[in-house]
Amino acid sequence: MWEQNQIKRTLNRPESLACINALLQGNPELHRTALADRVCATFGFLDARGRPQRAGCLKALRALERAGQMTLPAARSTPGGGGHGRRLGAAVPAAEGVGREVTDVVGLELIRVEEAEHRALWNELMAREHPRGMGPLVGAQVRYLVGSAHGWLGALGFAASALQLAARDTWIGWDPVLRERQRHRVVGLNRFLLRPGVSCRNLASWTLGRALRRLGADFEACHGYRPWLVETFIEPPHTGVSLRASNWRCVGETGGRGRQDRGHAVGETRKAIYLYELEPDWRARLGVGPAPARSDAPLEPAEGLDAQQWAEHEFGGAPLGDKRLTKRLVDSARRQGEDPLRAFTAVARDDWAAVKGYYRLIDQPEDSEVTPEHILAPHRARTQRRMQAQATVLCLQDGTDLNFTTRPQTRGIGVIGRNQTSAESLGLHLHSTLAVNADGLPLGVLQAQFEAPQPRGDEEPSQEEKKSFRWIAGLRDAAALAATLPNTRVVSVADREADAFELYVEQQRHPEVELVVRAQHNRRLADGRRLFDVARATASRGSVELQVDGQSLRTKTSKRPERLGRAARTAELELRYAPITLRGTPADADQPVTLELTVVHALERDPPTGEKPLEWFVLTTLTVTSAEQAAEILHWYRLRWRIEDWHRVLKSGCKIDELGHHSVERLERAIAIRLVIAWRVMLMTLLGREAPELPPELLFSDVELRVLGDFAQSRRRPRPVSLQAAVREVAILGGYTNRNHDPPPGHQLMWHGYAKLTTMSFAYALRDEIG
Repeated sequence: MWEQNQIKRTLNRPESLACINALLQGNPELHRTALADRVCATFGFLDARGRPQRAGCLKALRALERAGQMTLPAARSTPGGGGHGRRLGAAVPAAEGVGREVTDVVGLELIRVEEAEHRALWNELMAREHPRGMGPLVGAQVRYLVGSAHGWLGALGFAASALQLAARDTWIGWDPVLRERQRHRVVGLNRFLLRPGVSCRNLASWTLGRALRRLGADFEACHGYRPWLVETFIEPPHTGVSLRASNWRCVGETGGRGRQDRGHAVGETRKAIYLYELEPDWRARLGVGPAPARSDAPLEPAEGLDAQQWAEHEFGGAPLGDKRLTKRLVDSARRQGEDPLRAFTAVARDDWAAVKGYYRLIDQPEDSEVTPEHILAPHRARTQRRMQAQATVLCLQDGTDLNFTTRPQTRGIGVIGRNQTSAESLGLHLHSTLAVNADGLPLGVLQAQFEAPQPRGDEEPSQEEKKSFRWIAGLRDAAALAATLPNTRVVSVADREADAFELYVEQQRHPEVELVVRAQHNRRLADGRRLFDVARATASRGSVELQVDGQSLRTKTSKRPERLGRAARTAELELRYAPITLRGTPADADQPVTLELTVVHALERDPPTGEKPLEWFVLTTLTVTSAEQAAEILHWYRLRWRIEDWHRVLKSGCKIDELGHHSVERLERAIAIRLVIAWRVMLMTLLGREAPELPPELLFSDVELRVLGDFAQSRRRPRPVSLQAAVREVAILGGYTNRNHDPPPGHQLMWHGYAKLTTMSFAYALRDEIG
């Protein structure tokens, strides 16, 4: 294994200096380049391909001359002179007709820069369009261009890593001597440019994924060795969300110094350090041992969620009062996760010990420690760690009714509604908080409040008994978490049902969490005007496009209201925003309170004929001073639909309203397990869309990937090599048609497909066992 030569250290030894001075005295005709070649041959300074390390040797010789150790022949040129690099001399034409999705780009390719024409093109792009210009980059380098039939879309370049970084070096675990010998195994992503004006979803993920898959082979072809790690830096206000979604790891921050700032003379912005593992066994190759285990380290959204580990990670260690119960919980969750549509007796596959263990777990006494809170405790802890890795986390609150009218024998259920004939619907109300990142990837379930509504008498309910208290309890819980996340902005997001004055008052008591709530009430403001009138009268500040999903027609049934059909469309929303002041007296106070909020108003321009225009009034505790910030608030509010998707997975995919347990306590325990299963199914679906270049091993076991590969090849498709491809194959198993213009598969197809995949994988494993 080739190691980096310590040229400067070797030449600084007394015997080395004597040898070089003897060469100079005995060969006065040598110019500097020839001297460097002679020194390389004498001391064995060769790179991984056996070529003299001339540049490194010349640099070390010049340093020794400056230190007075020798006198070199006169220089025939200035080192680095004219080193601005060849350029085109004119701006690169803008790309035209680039689609919204990476799949729409024609002729998309990643081209390694080798020819002089491509080097000039790369330099021109970086010099004109990258904030840090084109360089200079140092050390061994590999550069790429992103080409297409539409024109040049971007460029990126890899070069030498930082000389030393305290956070990086601590995480790697090498000492200074090993770092100097093996620093070439870490290369830096020093430039990454997607051209201004190119707005193409998933293009950055595609580009990085392609480059990282090629980097090892391309580096070896150019320089004779393969790197093991890639480092890059994220400078505020950027958050690194796309990197974390692509399995990069944030290991700390820089010290705010540049590469050549040995005298602490120049201060730079502190940047987040991200590392990507090109070789999974790099620690063994480097000989540094495993990374130190940390139970509180930040987690990436999908870390540890493969089929073999996820249940242990999300349920292991649950404080149920007996380790045997915790073990049953993990085993039961793993089995249910394999086929969430079926009852536990079916997924246990005649393993009656497992069946008895599951029902013994669910049927614990009412006063036992097997509670929904304890079942969810490990998952909540890991969700908190996933939140640590994000710059912004949205805590989505919402409620849903679970109808158990057909099971009136279940003890403790309440009345969740009445129909036109006053017949009661029996069940539970579930109010929960789902954490998602700013891209909408679900990070986990933070809280689940179960309620069996009972008829109230004529007495005035206390604040805790009111329905609005659910939202206050959720806000308090989010605030408690926010207090432990100093580097993460936590925002509580809710729909119109949460529009209660007491909730805004509660936020003032917990300013560590922000609020985004869609307004339901046209409130009277402190100056006497009405909220909606003020928002509509504000001058337009810009516009934003919104994709409105289509909706099928649904006739009225006894359990579901009628729903009108709607065609999918792109709506253009006009943006307005204004600061407002609310004034009122909370239910638990005697004196009026004044609240400063911001209202963001969005109104659809030119809706289709017969369609009611979209109009939203969104209240927030955040200050809004630009159209971009207003658009971000709307984006966060629209991500609230993620929790409704999750509810649909719970009901249609995990069948929680078909559970037949005979008491509310047992129902709540069974539902708590399925809350996490539904979250994992949802995350699996979305990761295939949001981070398509991730490796499929992230969520699928070896046996599952064998099944998916054989299934794909039987249909004349390549074996899946990315998470997106693997997710698509699962969806096809579930009934996805996979036509060119079909939308991405949804959660329902995924849970049907995953159930089939589990059955097929079981058959494969059984066949392997039989031989």
